[in-house]
Amino acid sequence: MQKKRMSASVKTLVTLFFCLPLLLQPGTPHAASADMQETYKNLEIFSNVLSMIQQNYVEEIDAQEVIEGAIKGMLTSLDPHSSFMKPEDFKELQVETKGSFSGIGIEITIKDGILTVVSPIEDTPAFKKGIKAGDLIIKIEGESTKDMSLMGAVKKLRGIKGTEVTISIHREGWSELQDITLVRDVIPLHSVRSKIIDPGYAYIRITNFQTKTTADLKKGLEELTADNEVKGLILDLRNNPGGLLDQSVKVADLFIEEGVIVSTKGRLKDQNMEFKAHSRGKVYTLPMVVLVNGGSASASEIVAGALQDHKRALILGTQTFGKGSVQTIIPMNDGAGLRLTTARYYTPSGISIQAKGITPDIIIPSQPPPLSTSADKKKDQPHFLREKDLRHHLKNGDEPAEDDDAGRQTDGDDADDEGDAARSKEKEALEKDNQLRTALFILKSLNVFSGMDVTAKP
Repeated sequence: MQKKRMSASVKTLVTLFFCLPLLLQPGTPHAASADMQETYKNLEIFSNVLSMIQQNYVEEIDAQEVIEGAIKGMLTSLDPHSSFMKPEDFKELQVETKGSFSGIGIEITIKDGILTVVSPIEDTPAFKKGIKAGDLIIKIEGESTKDMSLMGAVKKLRGIKGTEVTISIHREGWSELQDITLVRDVIPLHSVRSKIIDPGYAYIRITNFQTKTTADLKKGLEELTADNEVKGLILDLRNNPGGLLDQSVKVADLFIEEGVIVSTKGRLKDQNMEFKAHSRGKVYTLPMVVLVNGGSASASEIVAGALQDHKRALILGTQTFGKGSVQTIIPMNDGAGLRLTTARYYTPSGISIQAKGITPDIIIPSQPPPLSTSADKKKDQPHFLREKDLRHHLKNGDEPAEDDDAGRQTDGDDADDEGDAARSKEKEALEKDNQLRTALFILKSLNVFSGMDVTAKP
């Protein structure tokens, strides 16, 4: 029998098994429970299998790699989000939330054993190529993703800016796989975008929850409310795959005066926590509509659930993803990391998000209007005869003279070109996005009703 040097991991196992007889002796202060005895028995089986592999496998093996593979398999059997990270993978995770990285720009998970897109990140290669939430990634560079770990898939998808990666995806309704080649790029970390979408109505989009999300959101809100009389706000969390828990809590805290934002419950007492709104700082009380869809996950669902339960905002869109579990990152001595699911998220009303998601108050599917030409629109729309269409109709006494009209149409055209282009772009965006259009309609309706005297009179 050939002698082979044992790795540190194998030595640790051997030391453990030498100590087993002492641990299992009845009546000693360290006597193990029945469950622990079963665990030790299984560890002994693992040690025996490892020893047989080392002695009999067709090729010489690296025991460290085999043990790491066993650890990965053990964590994968628990749930799709628990994973073992080698030192380089652990560093990448830290970079993802603090610095920039190059990749294709998607959040992925393993659903029913299949690598699945949770959401593409806005303005990234994946987003521009039309990758959608729910797409199944069957192959990466021709290699099957079956039994591929989450971190393994992430590693293959990321790479140097300008390099290409080809993925084979399946989408509901497709009869066969489609290969899509993407050029890796630096993934933007600016997660907040804000603008006035219509006079008096603000629109803020959060693409993911990074370390600066709350600060950027505050800045955007201050700029919008300082320069405009804002009557309502649309918060867009569609295709937002989530991110940092503390940022989701702080974002919700900007709109909620008091009470629980989210709670977590685990098997250990220290995993049972409540995150509450604070009275300190400015609270924005604008009427709100929050947009969500199947790509809204994790931190996005925390914000939407808190605003919904506190009746602080109307949630509009489609059912969210349902990623309601908490992952704790545990650093290891050698620089590796353990990503372990330790608790579940609960909304302020005590409802678990896990595998269910947030149900919108108003369900509006995202369906673009059918394509048609201007001529088609005119032909399809009925024309009703109006007073102004009648010959010799009486003029409105407040109408300007025709010459004045002509002057108004020509004066200042050059100065207004930029504003007209911006308004045209916003109008086009509203025409294509029925969820956004509905949200704006609701906010305008609320504003109209708030100015009405709707009290009952005898």
